[in-house]
Amino acid sequence: MSSANVKTVSENSGNNRPQVSGDYASDCANFSKYWADGFAIIDAMPARRDRTAEQQAKVEAILKAARAARETFLDAHVDTLYRALTDNLRVFKRVETLAVDVVAKVPGLCPDPARIARENPLIQSEKDGHELDQGLFFNRILANRDCGLHLVHAMLLPRKEALAKLDTLKREGKVMLGHASVHRQGKASIVEMKNGRYLNAEDDTTVADVETAVDLAMLDPETSICVLRGGVIESGKYAGQRTFCTGINLTHIYYGRISYLWYLIRDLGFIHKMYRGMAYEHISPNEMTGDTLEKPWITAIDKFAIGGGCQYLLAADYNIAASDAYMTLPARKEGIVPGIANLRMPRFVGDRVTRQAIMADRRLDCDSDVGRMICDLVVPPEEVDKAINDTIERLTTSGVVSAASNRRAIRIAFEPLDLFRTYMAVYAREQAYCHYSPALISNLERFWNAQNRKM
Repeated sequence: MSSANVKTVSENSGNNRPQVSGDYASDCANFSKYWADGFAIIDAMPARRDRTAEQQAKVEAILKAARAARETFLDAHVDTLYRALTDNLRVFKRVETLAVDVVAKVPGLCPDPARIARENPLIQSEKDGHELDQGLFFNRILANRDCGLHLVHAMLLPRKEALAKLDTLKREGKVMLGHASVHRQGKASIVEMKNGRYLNAEDDTTVADVETAVDLAMLDPETSICVLRGGVIESGKYAGQRTFCTGINLTHIYYGRISYLWYLIRDLGFIHKMYRGMAYEHISPNEMTGDTLEKPWITAIDKFAIGGGCQYLLAADYNIAASDAYMTLPARKEGIVPGIANLRMPRFVGDRVTRQAIMADRRLDCDSDVGRMICDLVVPPEEVDKAINDTIERLTTSGVVSAASNRRAIRIAFEPLDLFRTYMAVYAREQAYCHYSPALISNLERFWNAQNRKM
């Protein structure tokens, strides 16, 4: 690297960082130029795996200074920017759309699709982590009350894929998707997760299908209750049996196949819909003066509910478990934040058990005193199907007319919409840093032997 480039690196590490002028258009231009200059220097460097220690230190200094500048810019202009992106809060956009649209409004604030595409084939440890800047962007949006509530509202709306398939569901009573399905069983909508090769783990290939199935389950006018369970495994140790969910696919994380936006799409999307109901465009989903389309959710835990699987249980209304099943939240071994579990789990088992589960890998057997604080009904493995049918029959024949009202009354006491928003603001930032932390790679190699696993 030339001495001229060394000087530019030094300058771009913070000494020439633009200051907020108060004029939105002027600041957009000045900050975008600053970020573009930094990108130019990084792009002239070798790929991360080929850099010297000195080169990598200089890249990290540029990235750190650029992120500080992004926070400065967003602190001054996030409200103006978000309103420009959403036609003054009149248009709802999901996080996937906002992450792309913002690039045209303020180049450099978030990585453009081409930059992300260049990093996508790399394993996680070889990436520069430009997606982390998306975390700062969504952190500031969610931290702003008006913008954050608008984004939360947008993510509670039904996916366009679900609306496109609703007529098929009404006509045929079922919809099959690549990694999920939904079918009608009397007055119940049954959603099954289908990623059998990975014991129903979650990854970038599953999240849209599961959310679409959840949407369809809630939109079906013929049903009044929903069930979530894992599909039947086709081969391997559990062939012919059901497993619930093994959480995020750790091998995919290690090999760089989990996008940062996956975390937000999942937790602002179908899990939140299970908990709070599906929103309507014309009215806020808040509990006090708003409204949502709500149906009670039942889960059925076969074998295990690991990580993300355990998080589903915390959003459901009634959990049925096989007596040999267990729950874990192995966040310490994974090196990430376990979704909304940090907010919701203490309401079930208290602060200490929550910390033991998240920070010390405590296993919670479903058929135990602590397990029954989360699981409402524990039955022998061979009786899970009957327990589901009996629970559906009991809840639907007695009527669920008050279910939405009681769900809202419980939520306003423990997790009103604005509390969820503030949690997600913190989550958006912290998960971004975790996703690109060297500790995550170390944990996956130490506890998961990820370096010796194949995609």
